[in-house]
Amino acid sequence: MLRLTWVQPEDLIGHELRQASLDGREPSAVAARWRAAGGPEAPLAAGASPTPASPWLRLLATDLLDELSGLPSALADAEPTDLRTITSLCPDWPRTAGGGGARDGAGGRRGSSRPASPARLEAAWLGRAVGCLLGKPVEKLPLTAIRELARAAGNWPLATYFTARGVPRDLLTRHPWNRRSASTSLAENIDGMPEDDDLDHALLVLLLLQRHGRAFTTTDVARVWLDELPAGRTFTAERVAYRNLLGGLEPPLTARHHNPFREWIGALIRADVHGWTNPGDPAAAAGQAHRDATLTHTANGVYAAMFTAAVIATAATGDHDVHACLRTGLTVVPPRSRLARAVRQAIELAYAHADFTTVVDHLHETYAATHHWVHAIPNTALIAAALTHADGDFTGSVCRAVSGGWDTDSNGATAGSVAGLLAGSPHALPERWTAPLKNRLATSVGDFNGTGFDTLAHLTHLEASRP
Repeated sequence: MLRLTWVQPEDLIGHELRQASLDGREPSAVAARWRAAGGPEAPLAAGASPTPASPWLRLLATDLLDELSGLPSALADAEPTDLRTITSLCPDWPRTAGGGGARDGAGGRRGSSRPASPARLEAAWLGRAVGCLLGKPVEKLPLTAIRELARAAGNWPLATYFTARGVPRDLLTRHPWNRRSASTSLAENIDGMPEDDDLDHALLVLLLLQRHGRAFTTTDVARVWLDELPAGRTFTAERVAYRNLLGGLEPPLTARHHNPFREWIGALIRADVHGWTNPGDPAAAAGQAHRDATLTHTANGVYAAMFTAAVIATAATGDHDVHACLRTGLTVVPPRSRLARAVRQAIELAYAHADFTTVVDHLHETYAATHHWVHAIPNTALIAAALTHADGDFTGSVCRAVSGGWDTDSNGATAGSVAGLLAGSPHALPERWTAPLKNRLATSVGDFNGTGFDTLAHLTHLEASRP
Protein backbone atom coordinates (compact mmCIF):
# COMPACT_ATOMS: atom_id res chain seq x y z
CA MET A 1 0.00 0.00 0.00
CA LEU A 2 1.28 3.45 -0.92
CA ARG A 3 0.59 5.57 2.15
CA LEU A 4 1.65 9.05 0.98
CA THR A 5 2.97 11.17 3.84
CA TRP A 6 2.05 14.74 4.83
CA VAL A 7 -1.23 14.92 2.89
CA GLN A 8 -3.72 12.52 4.51
CA PRO A 9 -6.70 14.50 5.93
CA GLU A 10 -6.97 12.31 9.03
CA ASP A 11 -3.33 13.16 9.84
CA LEU A 12 -3.49 16.84 8.89
CA ILE A 13 -6.36 17.55 11.28
CA GLY A 14 -4.34 16.61 14.35
CA HIS A 15 -1.49 18.87 13.29
CA GLU A 16 -3.94 21.69 12.51
CA LEU A 17 -5.51 21.42 15.96
CA ARG A 18 -2.08 21.86 17.52
CA GLN A 19 -1.26 24.74 15.19
CA ALA A 20 -4.54 26.47 16.05
CA SER A 21 -3.76 26.35 19.76
CA LEU A 22 -0.38 27.95 19.05
CA ASP A 23 -1.51 30.74 16.73
CA GLY A 24 -4.28 32.21 18.87
CA ARG A 25 -7.38 30.34 17.71
CA GLU A 26 -9.74 28.40 19.97
CA PRO A 27 -9.98 24.85 18.57
CA SER A 28 -11.46 22.99 21.54
CA ALA A 29 -14.94 22.52 20.05
CA VAL A 30 -13.54 21.17 16.80
CA ALA A 31 -11.13 18.93 18.70
CA ALA A 32 -14.00 17.51 20.75
CA ARG A 33 -15.97 16.63 17.61
CA TRP A 34 -12.96 14.96 16.04
CA ARG A 35 -12.23 12.87 19.12
CA ALA A 36 -15.89 11.97 19.63
CA ALA A 37 -15.89 10.57 16.09
CA GLY A 38 -12.90 8.39 16.92
CA GLY A 39 -10.35 10.55 15.12
CA PRO A 40 -6.69 9.77 15.91
CA GLU A 41 -4.00 12.10 17.14
CA ALA A 42 -1.42 13.32 14.64
CA PRO A 43 1.58 11.00 14.20
CA LEU A 44 4.40 12.07 16.50
CA ALA A 45 7.31 11.43 14.14
CA ALA A 46 6.09 9.82 10.93
CA GLY A 47 4.48 11.74 8.09
CA ALA A 48 1.43 9.49 7.99
CA SER A 49 -0.48 7.16 10.27
CA PRO A 50 0.02 3.47 9.40
CA THR A 51 -3.49 2.74 8.13
CA PRO A 52 -6.09 4.87 6.32
CA ALA A 53 -9.13 6.18 8.13
CA SER A 54 -12.60 5.30 6.94
CA PRO A 55 -14.01 7.35 4.04
CA TRP A 56 -16.45 9.01 6.44
CA LEU A 57 -13.73 10.00 8.88
CA ARG A 58 -11.62 11.40 6.04
CA LEU A 59 -14.56 13.55 4.90
CA LEU A 60 -15.06 14.76 8.46
CA ALA A 61 -11.38 15.66 8.72
CA THR A 62 -11.61 17.70 5.52
CA ASP A 63 -14.68 19.56 6.78
CA LEU A 64 -13.02 20.28 10.12
CA LEU A 65 -9.89 21.58 8.41
CA ASP A 66 -12.09 24.09 6.58
CA GLU A 67 -13.82 25.03 9.82
CA LEU A 68 -10.52 25.56 11.64
CA SER A 69 -9.25 27.83 8.85
CA GLY A 70 -12.19 30.17 9.46
CA LEU A 71 -11.59 30.62 13.20
CA PRO A 72 -10.35 34.09 14.22
CA SER A 73 -6.87 34.44 15.71
CA ALA A 74 -6.12 36.63 18.71
CA LEU A 75 -2.57 37.02 17.36
CA ALA A 76 -3.48 38.17 13.85
CA ASP A 77 -2.57 41.82 14.40
CA ALA A 78 0.84 41.01 15.91
CA GLU A 79 1.69 38.29 13.37
CA PRO A 80 0.76 39.33 9.81
CA THR A 81 2.09 37.65 6.68
CA ASP A 82 1.74 40.58 4.27
CA LEU A 83 5.17 42.19 3.82
CA ARG A 84 4.05 45.81 4.01
CA THR A 85 2.30 45.11 7.28
CA ILE A 86 5.31 43.23 8.60
CA THR A 87 7.61 46.16 7.86
CA SER A 88 5.15 48.61 9.44
CA LEU A 89 5.50 46.66 12.70
CA CYS A 90 9.32 46.65 12.61
CA PRO A 91 10.55 50.01 13.94
CA ASP A 92 14.18 49.20 13.13
CA TRP A 93 13.61 47.72 9.68
CA PRO A 94 17.00 48.10 7.95
CA ARG A 95 17.50 50.52 5.10
CA THR A 96 18.53 49.02 1.77
CA ALA A 97 22.18 49.17 0.81
CA GLY A 98 23.00 52.63 -0.46
CA GLY A 99 20.68 54.29 2.04
CA GLY A 100 17.39 54.26 0.19
CA GLY A 101 14.70 51.88 -0.91
CA ALA A 102 11.19 50.95 0.00
CA ARG A 103 10.51 49.45 3.39
CA ASP A 104 8.75 46.46 1.84
CA GLY A 105 12.01 45.07 0.43
CA ALA A 106 10.26 44.22 -2.85
CA GLY A 107 11.59 44.44 -6.36
CA GLY A 108 14.98 43.74 -7.82
CA ARG A 109 16.99 46.92 -7.33
CA ARG A 110 20.51 46.36 -6.07
CA GLY A 111 22.11 48.45 -3.39
CA SER A 112 25.72 49.55 -3.42
CA SER A 113 27.23 46.68 -1.40
CA ARG A 114 29.93 44.50 -3.00
CA PRO A 115 29.27 40.78 -3.57
CA ALA A 116 30.79 38.41 -1.07
CA SER A 117 34.01 36.89 -2.38
CA PRO A 118 33.88 33.43 -3.99
CA ALA A 119 36.04 32.15 -1.13
CA ARG A 120 33.58 33.38 1.49
CA LEU A 121 30.67 31.90 -0.45
CA GLU A 122 32.47 28.58 -0.78
CA ALA A 123 32.93 28.54 2.99
CA ALA A 124 29.19 29.17 3.36
CA TRP A 125 28.25 26.34 0.98
CA LEU A 126 30.69 24.01 2.74
CA GLY A 127 29.44 25.10 6.14
CA ARG A 128 25.86 24.40 5.14
CA ALA A 129 26.83 20.94 3.89
CA VAL A 130 28.94 20.08 6.94
CA GLY A 131 26.26 21.11 9.42
CA CYS A 132 23.60 19.21 7.52
CA LEU A 133 25.74 16.08 7.26
CA LEU A 134 26.56 16.19 10.97
CA GLY A 135 22.87 16.24 11.84
CA LYS A 136 21.58 13.68 9.34
CA PRO A 137 22.12 10.42 11.27
CA VAL A 138 20.37 11.72 14.41
CA GLU A 139 17.42 13.50 12.77
CA LYS A 140 14.16 12.55 14.56
CA LEU A 141 16.00 11.05 17.54
CA PRO A 142 15.10 12.30 21.03
CA LEU A 143 17.58 14.52 22.83
CA THR A 144 18.56 11.80 25.30
CA ALA A 145 19.39 9.43 22.44
CA ILE A 146 21.65 11.98 20.73
CA ARG A 147 23.58 12.49 23.94
CA GLU A 148 23.88 8.76 24.71
CA LEU A 149 25.07 7.88 21.19
CA ALA A 150 27.69 10.63 21.20
CA ARG A 151 28.93 9.76 24.69
CA ALA A 152 29.20 6.07 23.83
CA ALA A 153 31.51 6.93 20.92
CA GLY A 154 33.63 9.30 23.03
CA ASN A 155 32.28 12.25 21.05
CA TRP A 156 30.64 14.33 23.79
CA PRO A 157 30.59 17.26 23.89
CA LEU A 158 30.04 16.81 20.19
CA ALA A 159 33.20 17.64 18.22
CA THR A 160 33.09 15.63 14.97
CA TYR A 161 30.80 13.46 12.84
CA PHE A 162 28.77 10.72 14.52
CA THR A 163 30.05 7.16 14.31
CA ALA A 164 28.73 3.71 15.13
CA ARG A 165 32.22 2.54 16.02
CA GLY A 166 32.44 1.62 19.67
CA VAL A 167 28.71 2.15 20.32
CA PRO A 168 27.15 -0.82 22.17
CA ARG A 169 24.72 -2.85 20.07
CA ASP A 170 21.94 -2.60 22.66
CA LEU A 171 22.14 1.21 22.53
CA LEU A 172 21.88 1.16 18.72
CA THR A 173 18.88 -1.16 19.04
CA ARG A 174 17.15 1.26 21.40
CA HIS A 175 18.10 4.31 19.38
CA PRO A 176 18.71 3.39 15.74
CA TRP A 177 20.22 5.98 13.43
CA ASN A 178 17.99 7.72 10.91
CA ARG A 179 17.38 4.86 8.48
CA ARG A 180 17.74 6.97 5.33
CA SER A 181 20.96 8.65 6.41
CA ALA A 182 23.20 6.26 8.33
CA SER A 183 24.61 4.64 5.19
CA THR A 184 25.89 7.99 3.89
CA SER A 185 26.39 10.25 6.91
CA LEU A 186 28.13 8.32 9.67
CA ALA A 187 31.86 9.11 9.75
CA GLU A 188 32.84 5.68 8.46
CA ASN A 189 30.44 5.96 5.51
CA ILE A 190 30.86 9.53 4.25
CA ASP A 191 31.90 9.69 0.59
CA GLY A 192 31.00 13.17 -0.62
CA MET A 193 27.90 15.12 0.38
CA PRO A 194 24.78 12.98 0.00
CA GLU A 195 21.52 14.45 -1.25
CA ASP A 196 19.40 16.30 1.28
CA ASP A 197 16.53 18.74 0.96
CA ASP A 198 18.54 21.27 2.97
CA LEU A 199 20.96 21.51 0.02
CA ASP A 200 18.40 20.81 -2.72
CA HIS A 201 16.43 23.91 -1.80
CA ALA A 202 19.55 26.08 -1.89
CA LEU A 203 20.13 24.81 -5.43
CA LEU A 204 16.52 25.56 -6.37
CA VAL A 205 16.92 29.15 -5.19
CA LEU A 206 20.09 29.43 -7.25
CA LEU A 207 18.13 28.22 -10.30
CA LEU A 208 15.36 30.68 -9.44
CA LEU A 209 17.78 33.60 -9.50
CA GLN A 210 19.47 32.39 -12.69
CA ARG A 211 16.13 32.21 -14.52
CA HIS A 212 14.17 35.10 -13.05
CA GLY A 213 16.66 37.40 -11.33
CA ARG A 214 16.17 39.01 -7.94
CA ALA A 215 12.84 40.54 -9.03
CA PHE A 216 11.29 37.05 -9.06
CA THR A 217 7.73 36.55 -7.86
CA THR A 218 6.24 33.83 -5.69
CA THR A 219 4.67 32.44 -8.87
CA ASP A 220 8.17 32.16 -10.34
CA VAL A 221 9.19 30.07 -7.33
CA ALA A 222 6.24 27.78 -8.05
CA ARG A 223 7.24 27.46 -11.71
CA VAL A 224 10.79 26.45 -10.83
CA TRP A 225 9.47 23.85 -8.39
CA LEU A 226 7.09 22.34 -10.94
CA ASP A 227 9.88 22.22 -13.51
CA GLU A 228 12.72 20.96 -11.30
CA LEU A 229 11.52 19.55 -7.98
CA PRO A 230 10.08 16.01 -7.92
CA ALA A 231 7.01 15.86 -5.68
CA GLY A 232 8.54 12.96 -3.77
CA ARG A 233 11.43 15.21 -2.72
CA THR A 234 9.08 17.57 -0.87
CA PHE A 235 8.02 17.27 2.76
CA THR A 236 5.54 18.87 5.19
CA ALA A 237 4.51 22.39 4.07
CA GLU A 238 6.29 22.04 0.73
CA ARG A 239 4.38 18.88 -0.15
CA VAL A 240 1.05 20.41 0.80
CA ALA A 241 1.79 23.53 -1.25
CA TYR A 242 2.89 21.35 -4.19
CA ARG A 243 -0.38 19.43 -3.95
CA ASN A 244 -2.27 22.71 -3.82
CA LEU A 245 -0.50 23.93 -6.96
CA LEU A 246 -1.45 20.75 -8.80
CA GLY A 247 -5.02 21.26 -7.57
CA GLY A 248 -5.14 24.65 -9.27
CA LEU A 249 -4.62 26.94 -6.29
CA GLU A 250 -2.47 30.06 -6.64
CA PRO A 251 -0.02 31.57 -4.13
CA PRO A 252 -0.44 32.64 -1.38
CA LEU A 253 -3.45 30.32 -0.94
CA THR A 254 -1.06 27.44 -1.57
CA ALA A 255 0.46 28.18 1.84
CA ARG A 256 -2.84 28.31 3.73
CA HIS A 257 -5.16 25.65 2.30
CA HIS A 258 -5.17 22.54 4.49
CA ASN A 259 -1.54 23.22 5.43
CA PRO A 260 -0.95 22.76 9.15
CA PHE A 261 2.83 22.86 8.55
CA ARG A 262 2.88 26.51 7.45
CA GLU A 263 4.88 27.59 10.51
CA TRP A 264 7.37 24.74 10.32
CA ILE A 265 11.01 25.02 9.24
CA GLY A 266 10.69 24.51 5.47
CA ALA A 267 10.93 28.17 4.47
CA LEU A 268 13.91 28.78 6.77
CA ILE A 269 15.98 26.14 4.94
CA ARG A 270 15.44 28.03 1.66
CA ALA A 271 16.75 31.37 2.96
CA ASP A 272 20.52 31.09 2.66
CA VAL A 273 20.98 32.00 -1.00
CA HIS A 274 18.82 35.10 -0.52
CA GLY A 275 21.29 36.24 2.12
CA TRP A 276 24.41 35.14 0.24
CA THR A 277 23.40 37.21 -2.79
CA ASN A 278 22.55 40.37 -0.81
CA PRO A 279 25.62 41.04 1.37
CA GLY A 280 25.12 44.14 3.49
CA ASP A 281 21.48 44.46 2.42
CA PRO A 282 19.41 42.54 4.98
CA ALA A 283 16.21 44.31 3.86
CA ALA A 284 16.59 43.05 0.31
CA ALA A 285 17.49 39.56 1.55
CA ALA A 286 14.44 39.49 3.82
CA GLY A 287 12.23 40.70 0.98
CA GLN A 288 13.44 37.93 -1.32
CA ALA A 289 13.02 35.35 1.44
CA HIS A 290 9.46 36.58 1.99
CA ARG A 291 8.52 36.14 -1.67
CA ASP A 292 9.97 32.64 -1.61
CA ALA A 293 8.47 31.65 1.74
CA THR A 294 4.88 32.71 1.06
CA LEU A 295 4.46 29.90 -1.46
CA THR A 296 4.39 27.50 1.48
CA HIS A 297 4.32 29.35 4.80
CA THR A 298 2.63 32.07 6.81
CA ALA A 299 3.46 34.27 9.82
CA ASN A 300 6.23 32.77 11.97
CA GLY A 301 7.19 30.28 9.28
CA VAL A 302 7.86 33.25 7.00
CA TYR A 303 9.58 35.27 9.73
CA ALA A 304 12.05 32.42 10.31
CA ALA A 305 13.13 32.65 6.67
CA MET A 306 13.33 36.46 6.76
CA PHE A 307 15.33 36.38 10.00
CA THR A 308 17.77 33.85 8.58
CA ALA A 309 18.21 35.72 5.30
CA ALA A 310 18.91 38.99 7.13
CA VAL A 311 21.40 37.34 9.50
CA ILE A 312 23.22 35.79 6.54
CA ALA A 313 23.20 39.00 4.47
CA THR A 314 24.88 40.75 7.39
CA ALA A 315 27.41 37.96 7.94
CA ALA A 316 28.25 37.88 4.22
CA THR A 317 30.04 41.22 4.39
CA GLY A 318 32.68 39.92 6.80
CA ASP A 319 32.37 43.18 8.74
CA HIS A 320 30.23 42.06 11.69
CA ASP A 321 30.44 39.51 14.47
CA VAL A 322 27.73 36.92 14.96
CA HIS A 323 25.99 38.93 17.68
CA ALA A 324 25.52 41.94 15.39
CA CYS A 325 24.23 39.59 12.68
CA LEU A 326 21.60 38.14 15.01
CA ARG A 327 20.52 41.59 16.16
CA THR A 328 20.06 42.61 12.53
CA GLY A 329 18.01 39.49 11.89
CA LEU A 330 15.58 40.50 14.60
CA THR A 331 14.99 43.88 12.93
CA VAL A 332 12.98 42.20 10.13
CA VAL A 333 10.72 40.22 12.50
CA PRO A 334 7.62 41.75 14.13
CA PRO A 335 8.80 42.30 17.70
CA ARG A 336 5.60 41.00 19.36
CA SER A 337 5.60 37.79 17.33
CA ARG A 338 6.22 34.43 18.93
CA LEU A 339 9.37 33.95 16.86
CA ALA A 340 10.91 37.24 17.98
CA ARG A 341 10.22 36.44 21.62
CA ALA A 342 11.66 32.95 21.26
CA VAL A 343 14.87 34.16 19.60
CA ARG A 344 15.40 36.92 22.16
CA GLN A 345 14.88 34.48 25.04
CA ALA A 346 17.22 31.90 23.47
CA ILE A 347 19.98 34.46 23.07
CA GLU A 348 19.53 35.54 26.69
CA LEU A 349 19.82 31.90 27.80
CA ALA A 350 23.03 31.50 25.79
CA TYR A 351 24.56 34.50 27.52
CA ALA A 352 23.38 33.36 30.95
CA HIS A 353 24.74 29.78 31.02
CA ALA A 354 28.28 28.58 30.44
CA ASP A 355 27.13 25.01 29.79
CA PHE A 356 25.20 24.73 26.54
CA THR A 357 23.47 21.59 27.80
CA THR A 358 21.65 23.81 30.30
CA VAL A 359 20.56 26.13 27.49
CA VAL A 360 19.20 23.21 25.49
CA ASP A 361 17.39 21.77 28.49
CA HIS A 362 15.66 25.11 29.08
CA LEU A 363 14.59 25.32 25.43
CA HIS A 364 13.18 21.80 25.47
CA GLU A 365 11.33 22.47 28.71
CA THR A 366 9.76 25.50 27.04
CA TYR A 367 8.80 24.03 23.65
CA ALA A 368 8.97 20.24 23.48
CA ALA A 369 5.50 19.60 24.90
CA THR A 370 3.70 22.07 22.65
CA HIS A 371 5.64 22.26 19.37
CA HIS A 372 6.40 19.60 16.78
CA TRP A 373 10.12 18.90 16.41
CA VAL A 374 10.08 20.53 12.92
CA HIS A 375 8.31 23.74 13.99
CA ALA A 376 10.20 26.91 13.06
CA ILE A 377 9.95 28.65 16.42
CA PRO A 378 11.94 26.25 18.66
CA ASN A 379 14.39 25.41 15.88
CA THR A 380 15.13 29.06 15.05
CA ALA A 381 15.58 29.76 18.74
CA LEU A 382 18.04 26.86 19.02
CA ILE A 383 20.05 28.09 16.01
CA ALA A 384 20.31 31.57 17.53
CA ALA A 385 21.34 30.14 20.91
CA ALA A 386 24.00 27.90 19.31
CA LEU A 387 25.55 30.73 17.29
CA THR A 388 25.52 33.04 20.31
CA HIS A 389 26.99 30.51 22.73
CA ALA A 390 29.74 29.53 20.29
CA ASP A 391 30.52 33.18 19.50
CA GLY A 392 30.25 32.28 15.81
CA ASP A 393 33.08 29.70 15.92
CA PHE A 394 32.50 27.15 13.17
CA THR A 395 32.90 23.87 15.05
CA GLY A 396 31.22 25.22 18.15
CA SER A 397 28.24 26.52 16.18
CA VAL A 398 27.44 23.39 14.16
CA CYS A 399 28.05 21.05 17.10
CA ARG A 400 25.85 23.05 19.44
CA ALA A 401 23.07 23.34 16.87
CA VAL A 402 23.03 19.60 16.20
CA SER A 403 23.49 18.55 19.84
CA GLY A 404 20.34 20.50 20.71
CA GLY A 405 18.12 18.03 18.89
CA TRP A 406 14.87 18.67 16.98
CA ASP A 407 15.52 19.20 13.25
CA THR A 408 19.20 18.42 13.57
CA ASP A 409 20.27 18.48 9.92
CA SER A 410 18.45 21.72 9.12
CA ASN A 411 19.71 23.45 12.24
CA GLY A 412 23.26 22.31 11.62
CA ALA A 413 23.04 23.50 8.01
CA THR A 414 21.92 27.02 8.90
CA ALA A 415 24.42 27.39 11.73
CA GLY A 416 27.16 26.12 9.41
CA SER A 417 26.22 28.59 6.70
CA VAL A 418 26.42 31.56 9.07
CA ALA A 419 29.62 30.38 10.75
CA GLY A 420 31.20 29.56 7.38
CA LEU A 421 30.57 33.10 6.18
CA LEU A 422 32.10 34.47 9.35
CA ALA A 423 35.16 32.23 8.88
CA GLY A 424 35.56 33.81 5.45
CA SER A 425 37.36 31.07 3.53
CA PRO A 426 37.18 27.30 3.04
CA HIS A 427 40.74 27.12 4.34
CA ALA A 428 39.51 28.52 7.68
CA LEU A 429 37.25 25.49 8.19
CA PRO A 430 38.84 22.46 9.91
CA GLU A 431 39.83 19.80 7.38
CA ARG A 432 38.21 17.03 9.42
CA TRP A 433 34.87 18.57 8.48
CA THR A 434 35.45 19.41 4.82
CA ALA A 435 37.76 16.67 3.52
CA PRO A 436 35.10 13.89 3.64
CA LEU A 437 32.86 15.98 1.36
CA LYS A 438 35.41 15.55 -1.47
CA ASN A 439 34.12 18.75 -3.08
CA ARG A 440 31.15 16.80 -4.44
CA LEU A 441 27.40 17.23 -3.88
CA ALA A 442 24.78 14.65 -4.78
CA THR A 443 21.38 15.98 -5.84
CA SER A 444 18.44 15.34 -8.13
CA VAL A 445 17.98 19.09 -8.82
CA GLY A 446 18.75 20.30 -12.33
CA ASP A 447 22.20 19.44 -13.66
CA PHE A 448 23.92 19.98 -10.31
CA ASN A 449 24.60 16.35 -9.40
CA GLY A 450 28.30 15.92 -8.65
CA THR A 451 28.99 19.65 -8.67
CA GLY A 452 31.78 20.96 -6.47
CA PHE A 453 31.27 23.56 -3.77
CA ASP A 454 33.82 25.82 -5.44
CA THR A 455 31.68 25.80 -8.59
CA LEU A 456 28.54 26.51 -6.60
CA ALA A 457 30.31 29.44 -4.95
CA HIS A 458 31.26 30.80 -8.38
CA LEU A 459 27.67 30.48 -9.63
CA THR A 460 26.37 32.18 -6.49
CA HIS A 461 28.90 34.98 -6.90
CA LEU A 462 27.64 35.56 -10.45
CA GLU A 463 24.08 36.00 -9.17
CA ALA A 464 25.26 38.27 -6.36
CA SER A 465 27.03 40.41 -8.96
CA ARG A 466 24.04 40.85 -11.26
CA PRO A 467 22.49 44.36 -11.30
